[in-house]
Amino acid sequence: MHKKATEMNPSVVVFDIGGVLIDWNPAYLYRQILPDEAAVSAFLAEVCTPAWNEAFDAGRPFAEGIAELVQRHPERADLIEAYWLRWHEMLGGEVPGTAGILGRLKADGVPVHAISNWSAETFPRAQAIFPFLDAFDVLVVSGREKLIKPHAPIFERYLERAGVRAEQCIFIDDNPANIAAAAALGFHTEHFSTAEALEARLTALGLLVPQAETAG
Repeated sequence: MHKKATEMNPSVVVFDIGGVLIDWNPAYLYRQILPDEAAVSAFLAEVCTPAWNEAFDAGRPFAEGIAELVQRHPERADLIEAYWLRWHEMLGGEVPGTAGILGRLKADGVPVHAISNWSAETFPRAQAIFPFLDAFDVLVVSGREKLIKPHAPIFERYLERAGVRAEQCIFIDDNPANIAAAAALGFHTEHFSTAEALEARLTALGLLVPQAETAG
């Protein structure tokens, strides 16, 4: 299908953070504690589940969520409490190359924003480890807003705060459901796979100057 004549290239780049800029995975922690991969998978599927973690991203306090889960699984109390006490050990480092793209966009004056599903309590801990998280002109963190992707209200909150229209933005996320939600609201989207693919897309849109042109 051809683009409509009224369509515009985006001028604002909106990042997801986990899975795009930062490699976060609770298995990194529990592989250090539990005996094998099967035990890690079972614990994260049956006890500290993705749905339980998502509640923190939506604004639930860690103390409340951990206390409730310890009451249900008292024999796993130490493992459950490690989710908070050793949370930083779930961070695998930067996703290769993406922070460099963020820095180049910022240096060239392109507005760089973020919409992230992240707990309000752990986000400052991530900021202390990854200084590039302070680069965003507009930052919407789900735990602070008590709104969460892929639901439309968090995207609408972002548009209101940034003072932009969806069609002015390209939204980058590794989660297909979040990409679909943004596209339905009119955002340009990029389903993140690698920094190389992202660089190619942003260069094609004229948002990113090719490295060869900036070298020397």
